[in-house]
Amino acid sequence: MATVQVILKEKIANLGAEADVVSVRAGYARNFLIPRAKAYEATKGNLLQTKNLKAKRAEREAKEATEAQSVAAKIKKLNIKLELTTSQAGKSFGAITTMDIAKALAEQNITVDRHSIHLEKPIKNTGKFEVPIRLHTDVEATLRLTVTASGEAPVEEAEEA
Repeated sequence: MATVQVILKEKIANLGAEADVVSVRAGYARNFLIPRAKAYEATKGNLLQTKNLKAKRAEREAKEATEAQSVAAKIKKLNIKLELTTSQAGKSFGAITTMDIAKALAEQNITVDRHSIHLEKPIKNTGKFEVPIRLHTDVEATLRLTVTASGEAPVEEAEEA
């Protein structure tokens, strides 16, 4: 397979960021990256012009880091309370997942990608938990989470119907 080197103009997932010189398949470069102005060929002249892109990248990364720090400060002040559906005997139905935590944060006007929330496994019991959230490569926040049991027992409702 023929590969070519291109210089990226913007951040592309699983490939690189601005000013990165990456080696990709010729067809991918010719049919996707170059026509959509996401990259240009890595010629000697173009390699000399990458200073502009590196400055743009540094500016973007600095902005992302400051935004992540402000979000981390908001998260550290929060104490989220979620309910876990349980039976009268204390057995849990379902679990608290990263999706539930992301929704609870969204209700507090904090947007966090659920993939940046690190749970070893879904929470299936009540109590207090500390959940790490990686907002940026250098910024990590810890969310205090309180899980309580709901009083309803869904098993009884199913039997009555």
